[in-house]
This record gives sequence, C-alpha cells and structure tokens, in this order.
Amino acid sequence: MPIISRFLGIVITMLWNDHAPPHFHAKYGEFEITVEIETGIVEGKFPPRALRHVLEWRELHKVELMNDWELCRQAQMPKPIEPLE
Repeated sequence: MPIISRFLGIVITMLWNDHAPPHFHAKYGEFEITVEIETGIVEGKFPPRALRHVLEWRELHKVELMNDWELCRQAQMPKPIEPLE
C-alpha cells in the first residue's frame, strides 16, 4: 500500500488496482477512513479536526490524487503529494 503523503500524524495511502470510484485511504492513530477523490464522500470514522485537515488537503490536490489513482490502477508507483502545511 503506497504512502502518498503524511501530515499532522495522518497517513494517506492508495491500494494497487483498487475498486472504483477513485479514492484514497487515511489513517490517524486507530482511526481509518476512505475518501472519494471527486466527491469528498467519507466512509469510516475520524476525529473532526483531523477530518477537516484531510478534506482540505483533498481539495488542494484533486488533480494529483487522480493522477496517482491512475498510476496505482496500472500497478505503478504513485508520486508523493505535498503535505498540508
């Protein structure tokens, strides 16, 4: 599971050849969520503040996330994405 980004204790990953719709996974301590890239729909539970950070980061990096999604679908290494500052 390639790591795309890390910030504020949050780890963002994608899976090789994962199911549609395009999404990424985020982990923060014992919490885990899946976030759809295009819509921002979230599955799972996250602390509210950490969730706001993930959704803000997603909004800033949608194009890069879709590019990484395509790379993962082709079993290629995704490119790192800048962390949230």
